[in-house]
Amino acid sequence: LAAPRKRTPAMARWGIVLACLAVVSGFRLGTSALPMSAQANGNAGLKKLPGPLAVAAQGHGQQRVPDTWAAKAKAAVPTHDALVKAAAGFTNLFPLWTVLGAGLALKRPETFTWLTTDMFTYSLAGLMLSMGITLSVKDFQNVAKRPMEIIVGFIGCFAFMPALALALGNVLQLPKEMIAGLVLVGCINGGQASNLCAYIAKGDVALSVLMTTATTVGAILMTPLLCKVLLGAVVPLDAVGIAISTMQVVLAPIAIGMLANKYMNRVVKAILPFTPPIGVIITVLLVASAVGQCAPAILSAGWSLQAACVLLHLIGGIAGYAAPKALGATETSARTIAIETAMKSSAFGFLLAKLHFADYATRVPSAVSVVWMAVIGSSLAVFWKFKPVPEKE
Repeated sequence: LAAPRKRTPAMARWGIVLACLAVVSGFRLGTSALPMSAQANGNAGLKKLPGPLAVAAQGHGQQRVPDTWAAKAKAAVPTHDALVKAAAGFTNLFPLWTVLGAGLALKRPETFTWLTTDMFTYSLAGLMLSMGITLSVKDFQNVAKRPMEIIVGFIGCFAFMPALALALGNVLQLPKEMIAGLVLVGCINGGQASNLCAYIAKGDVALSVLMTTATTVGAILMTPLLCKVLLGAVVPLDAVGIAISTMQVVLAPIAIGMLANKYMNRVVKAILPFTPPIGVIITVLLVASAVGQCAPAILSAGWSLQAACVLLHLIGGIAGYAAPKALGATETSARTIAIETAMKSSAFGFLLAKLHFADYATRVPSAVSVVWMAVIGSSLAVFWKFKPVPEKE
């Protein structure tokens, strides 16, 4: 056998250099030789293997480096799409949450009595803010070009609904005190929750906001006038107070939301899918709070009054949709006017009955109306959500 050659320091140095070059080339080969499935799965462990091992891994595509705890934790966090889907599912059950909230308030009124008047106001403002971020100045400019729609909604609110309330009270032979309370519900302005329902129903939110504002301001004159004409009762209203409340609860939050939509558009787009569930939660809390404050009256109201309130809001919604469509309104406008007509500010009616009518029974229709107004309005919204709007609109 030949004697082994002696390794000189120069040979050792060259050996180290060649080894380093082999490792570097191996890393490059390893990165490029990874199977596409490993690259798609983000398998960092395989990417760091030297070339020969990477080739071996390619030949055994089923072998994977075990996931780290960080990767497992990341996989457990819901994706944005999953959260959006969950939010939509929650919103679709709006009527169910309303019924459950009202039922709990009837069973245990104390559950919702913590919602004070100030918190009630802030909650309404938060609801309007969540709608404001969906709007822009251009939306209101487009609505201003169609004043007839606002006029039709105004007539529905202060002409059709009071007359319908009076007719239903007489047909169902309610006591005169409850007829007075039902007519009062028909005479008041549209409720703020209608804006959320218009958004869910793929309606015109800008039109909904303008109609709510118009009927709220119009109530300063129309509600006392109608109560005097239809009931012979004088209902004094604080015009300045209503104007200030409209600014605080409706106009200011809408303006702030629009500014956010303009100057923080990326943030708004990220949170927009989650505003309807927030609005649903706020609305359910407001309904449950109003129900909890007058639970005994609702439980003792009787089926005739329940039927009268259901028919008032249901017929109002149907007529509020059919009339604009007959006049040539678009689908989105008709949906919006229907919801605005059906949904009244029943809590405001309860407050007026409490302050200005001597008989306790006049408060009961407003209390019952709070529940059915929210149930019917939210049901219409969810129904229309799944009914496509014509593409030309």
